[in-house]
Amino acid sequence: MRTLHIAATGPAQDLGEELPLAPSSATGFYWVSCTRAEFAAQLPALQAMLHRQCGMALVDLHVSDLLNAQLPSNYDATSQYDLMVFQRLASAESGEAAPGAPPAGAQHGAPVLARIVTRPVGMVVFDHLLLTVHPEACPVRAHFVQRLLSEQPTDTRGGQARRTSSPADLMLRLVNHMVDSYLELRRELTRQLDHWQAALLEPKARISNWSAILDARLALHQLDEICEDQRAAIQEWIEALDAWPPEAMPHAQRERELLKVRSRDVLEHIERVVHHVRRLEQSAETAVQMHFSLQSNRANDIMRTLTTITAVFLPLNLIAAVFGMNFEFIPLVHKQDGFWWAMAGMVVVSLVLIAYFWRKRYLEHIDRDV
Repeated sequence: MRTLHIAATGPAQDLGEELPLAPSSATGFYWVSCTRAEFAAQLPALQAMLHRQCGMALVDLHVSDLLNAQLPSNYDATSQYDLMVFQRLASAESGEAAPGAPPAGAQHGAPVLARIVTRPVGMVVFDHLLLTVHPEACPVRAHFVQRLLSEQPTDTRGGQARRTSSPADLMLRLVNHMVDSYLELRRELTRQLDHWQAALLEPKARISNWSAILDARLALHQLDEICEDQRAAIQEWIEALDAWPPEAMPHAQRERELLKVRSRDVLEHIERVVHHVRRLEQSAETAVQMHFSLQSNRANDIMRTLTTITAVFLPLNLIAAVFGMNFEFIPLVHKQDGFWWAMAGMVVVSLVLIAYFWRKRYLEHIDRDV
């Protein structure tokens, strides 16, 4: 468990594992973060602290949601606090692979898609306190704790970052950081799908691992559903934010508007991920269909060539059959140059048929690069 007091100016104050005793000042707030196991073990103390600090403890249904390690992204609210559960992207490299998942770098299936694992992060937003429940070894919490404890926090572009002004603002920063990990995943997913498309569109390809392709399509569909849940949760949060009563002070009203802008920015990032995942799904489906079309065209080309060769040799077999009849008198049989006349006739017939089929484009070189 980790408790930070975040003031309006200066670095955050680290209270360690101690729960806040005194209420926060009007210009600051507390951030209490814990793992799911710590939340379950210290639930009575946390409930007492929330009742003392905020005037209301968590309802039993929300406690169950925070303890659920498989809960999808969702949003709920009461008169005193807002609850946001958001699926964070995890991976096998971080030691968070699901039980039974393939190891990192496994060659079976799509390595990138096989490593996609998600873990829910619960965030409870009060007026002057933010309670977050994380999985074990959560890099999101470590990143923001280090950032808030820094004397001069900087953003990703190296400039001076705007101070975290409220628990809701910090919650959105946490969510935005988690969404950015999905955006960073796009390059790996695109590279993996491009490799498969190149293999599927190869005319002479022999694809045997169709189960891996099916698993990849299912993984993309699952990722789409995860992002849809995230988008629905953020949309509900924005609707609830619009329903908040207006602030009396201009500064507070400006902070409210900035909060709405950040919420819409997070929603736009999620929509970009959804759009990219759906495009990858369509690309994979199109590549599979084009693969079968190419294989069908290749089979048609082979059958056309075999049919043309058969058509060329068919009259030659007829000539040979005529001269092989058991009649006593057949033209050219008893002539000294009859064999050569028959061969010349066969050559002429063959050349005529080949020229005809070439003119009809039954025999031609097919450029595979076009």
